[in-house]
Amino acid sequence: MTDSSYARLERLGRVRLSTHFFFREFLHSEIAQFYGLTNAPGDADLAIAAGRRLCEELLEPLQETLGRISIRSGFRSCEVNAIGNKNGHNCATNEKNYGGHIWDRRDAQGNMGAMACIVIPNFTDHLERGGDWRELAWWIHDSLPYSFLGFYPTLGAFNIRWSEARLHRIDSYISPKGTLTKPGMANHGGSHADHYTTSPLFRIDAPID
Repeated sequence: MTDSSYARLERLGRVRLSTHFFFREFLHSEIAQFYGLTNAPGDADLAIAAGRRLCEELLEPLQETLGRISIRSGFRSCEVNAIGNKNGHNCATNEKNYGGHIWDRRDAQGNMGAMACIVIPNFTDHLERGGDWRELAWWIHDSLPYSFLGFYPTLGAFNIRWSEARLHRIDSYISPKGTLTKPGMANHGGSHADHYTTSPLFRIDAPID
């Protein structure tokens, strides 16, 4: 990496995406580190714009409600994601990740988007005490302008995606596995407050407006 490219990456890391999140938090990648790759966007302006929507509209209200968020996986360059997919590191193909983990490329329909895999320690603790992951899933569904959620058993980590295409789909690898909801399912509309208003997970008694 040349000095000038290092300087650009350093400046990118200092970009403030929202009140509590900077771009640097989303650049770390075990895949990039292991294979000696630079995880940086080709279109920084698009990546910043998408990342700001993810942080401002989804991550900030989540952190305000449930406490600190840890970023497990955020932005991936096309090169990093392709290597991850080729070597079985739980990465979808680049085409499926455009507007997802690949923030600097729009999806096939031209929609801007960004996704991160996050861990919320308070949610992890809640699950270890026997809590139900669906309490958080339904709260997000009722409260935040998400596009996709995907829940995983390790640490209660989950993918959360903001996109101009509002898919409003929730899948899980935590029991009960499968699709919790998506457009067209009978449970998709209306309030789901009975799943979370009495949950000890939340510090508030009602969804964020």
